[in-house]
Amino acid sequence: MTQGGEAVVTTEELTVRYGRTAALDGVDLALRADDFLAVVGPSGAGKTSLLRAILGLVPPTTGRVVRARGLRTGYVPQIGAADLTFPLTVTECVLLARARHRNLPWATREERAQVGDLLERLGLSGLADRHLRSLSGGQLQRVFIARALLGDPQLLVLDEPTSGIDVSTRHEVLHLLAHLHQSGPAIVLATHDLNGLAAHLPRIVCLNRRVIGDGSPAEVLTPDVLQATFGAPFEVLVHAGLPVVLDRRLGVVGHQHTTGGAR
Repeated sequence: MTQGGEAVVTTEELTVRYGRTAALDGVDLALRADDFLAVVGPSGAGKTSLLRAILGLVPPTTGRVVRARGLRTGYVPQIGAADLTFPLTVTECVLLARARHRNLPWATREERAQVGDLLERLGLSGLADRHLRSLSGGQLQRVFIARALLGDPQLLVLDEPTSGIDVSTRHEVLHLLAHLHQSGPAIVLATHDLNGLAAHLPRIVCLNRRVIGDGSPAEVLTPDVLQATFGAPFEVLVHAGLPVVLDRRLGVVGHQHTTGGAR
């Protein structure tokens, strides 16, 4: 399934290997300019490899990735990948992404004004001079989103944006991403949060080295597709018009489900 609009990134028979291990195997996927989608799958399914291949950070072993000419992208890695021991303030962290005047050791007045606007937009204006290590998980995630937005991306890519944050903050991140999508970029994110995040997005791609399912939550969050994706039995109920996924062993699949993570 693809949404309307022109494709900004297309993968064709994309295979990515690390030594003898295949992280991705023959993935065909089209990301459209108006997409807001989640990539879900178990640990080791290749979710992070797919995101990094889309961004050009991982070369295909075979197949190819076609990006629209001049495509501007922004990337938000997992919070756990951040080094919080380095003494950076919120403003300094966001400025690391500045695209222009990189030959200058200081930011221009225009760039600082842009950062100020972004921080205000994301509810961080009062934290501009705070050090990263003093922030909550939700605040830190918004800082990384602000950094990714500094280059005005047409495609925003996020790896497990709700990992390590509490339920209320998870909903804040979801609402923030929905608002950002309405006003600008296509968004693709990897997540293991089937009920709290993925079920609220208009398009879901189930991945386990290859694409198992691609469609709306109602089309993809089904027992057969989830069994093929995660290798475990699931039940799916419908509540308030949304599918609710239950692992027969663990109960409702939420933010803490143990199949989280990806390479």
